[in-house]
Amino acid sequence: MEPKIKIGIAGYGNLGKGVEYAISQQPDMELVGIFSRRDPSSVHPVGDSVAVYPLADVEKYVEDVDVMILCGGSRSDLPEQGPALAKLFTTVDSFDTHAKIPEYFDALDEAAKPAGTTAVLSVGWDPGLFSLNRLYGESVLAEGATYTFWGKGLSQGHSDAVRRIDGVKNAVQYTIPSEEAVEKVRAGEQPELSTREKHVRECYVVLEEGADAATVEETIVTMPDYFSDYDTTVSFINEEEMQKNHSAMPHGGFVIRSGKTGNGTKQVMEYSLTLDSNPEFTSSVLTAYARAAFRLNKSGQHGAKTVFDIPTGLLSPKSAAQLRKELL
Repeated sequence: MEPKIKIGIAGYGNLGKGVEYAISQQPDMELVGIFSRRDPSSVHPVGDSVAVYPLADVEKYVEDVDVMILCGGSRSDLPEQGPALAKLFTTVDSFDTHAKIPEYFDALDEAAKPAGTTAVLSVGWDPGLFSLNRLYGESVLAEGATYTFWGKGLSQGHSDAVRRIDGVKNAVQYTIPSEEAVEKVRAGEQPELSTREKHVRECYVVLEEGADAATVEETIVTMPDYFSDYDTTVSFINEEEMQKNHSAMPHGGFVIRSGKTGNGTKQVMEYSLTLDSNPEFTSSVLTAYARAAFRLNKSGQHGAKTVFDIPTGLLSPKSAAQLRKELL
């Protein structure tokens, strides 16, 4: 039997906790420990025997960890942590600021190649699984248009971006697709839709004592890459209402490719997700790609990689022969 893949978790919020759950469901993985910027005594993993270490000491564990799964936020954590940790470990992360993926890729590639590590970035369901389905759609239906709709659901990355604003104590953000736009696309009409026409964003914010609501709202609605291109509403609520009505983390969405083949035959491809827990699902995707990252690294493929660079068979614990027999 092959030795188990040894996994480390960098950061222990909702995503990190989801990774801990996901590793427990994988037959070929074991959790070495959690690495946190917080005092280890204040971090309480799901498993009683799970070790927690200071992130500042992570370099001591290079020989103990095969793959480090990075669970920090895309806005300020991963741009720094990603390249720094890729110099030490093979890594997987869920960086989701779409506009900045090319420059983040370059930073990881520059760090990982000389170190002989493999850094798999932007893994999750979007970017990630939805990215693959956009590629499949464009490749199969060469003439057509691709549409991505998110929600209705809570976005981890956007919620995290709001929570990091000065004066914000707690916050969640929901993405809501336009039903009218979705129906037009499913009908094969191929409408031209602006970003603003496809979705709206709703933010629910608990303010720190003394914070100015108008300043916080202006900071949110003008935030580039997150809210400035959307119709965004901001509602200020108290902590009790936040816990009562906004503690769950559902999400989902769909990718639709509407195209034509032959002499104008209408064809529509759709891939959809309905998620009761956005972070737990994202964590499960990260964990599957940790297996692929480990295998890529062992085969000598170093540097930055995205989902487009990884054969899908590497995600599964099953052998190639099993996959051909059972799933093909």
